[in-house]
Amino acid sequence: MKKILTLSVLWLLAIAGFAQRTLIHCGSLIDGKSKDIQSQVTIVVEAGKIVSLDKGFAKPGKDDKLIDLSKKTVMPGLIDMHVHVENETSKDNLVKRFTQNEADVAFQATVYAKKNLMAGFTTVRDCGGSGVNISIRNAINQGIVVGPRIFTAGKGVATTGGHGDPTNGSRKDLQGDPGPKEGVINGPEEAYKAVRQRYKDGADFIKITATGGVLSVAKDGSGPQFTQEEVNAIVLAA
Repeated sequence: MKKILTLSVLWLLAIAGFAQRTLIHCGSLIDGKSKDIQSQVTIVVEAGKIVSLDKGFAKPGKDDKLIDLSKKTVMPGLIDMHVHVENETSKDNLVKRFTQNEADVAFQATVYAKKNLMAGFTTVRDCGGSGVNISIRNAINQGIVVGPRIFTAGKGVATTGGHGDPTNGSRKDLQGDPGPKEGVINGPEEAYKAVRQRYKDGADFIKITATGGVLSVAKDGSGPQFTQEEVNAIVLAA
């Protein structure tokens, strides 16, 4: 048994020794640490992690993968701290709330997620949507769709008539009276329920719309929209 275990360990070490590396030849490199731009650098990647930065253009081994960016400038991925990956701002955004199904939102979100990544943003913080944003995050993490690393709030938390109430600007008979599950609260008890629902849904953090937003269709976006007791309850529950 001891001999079998020894041979097994040696076999695993041999496999690891032949694991493919990725070499990235960078014409110029901004490493995010130094104010100086480096020229002709090789980034060595193993198992999805950068293991070294080597001066000059290293020659790849026969099992290595080479990405030639010798005419390009390479830098670390950017982080956008406030996005809404489910949609893009347009003149018909409000109309789409009544014409799009959840599947429509999901399909378009895959496009917007990829656009973020291709623009150089490798991590984004999604600050509220319909809840499809959680599914998009999961699909990216599973390698099903292409996009940046997403930290999402799922649905934000608002008050009735506040920024984030999905029925603002709508006919009264079209969207009903949303409650904590939909992200609209009135009072500390509903605040607890809303936070726990986001935990259940798989949100990474809690987004509260404490005041109005630039594109808010609420009556007035200039003042506070929660009581202090409601905010305290949200923080305590989170």
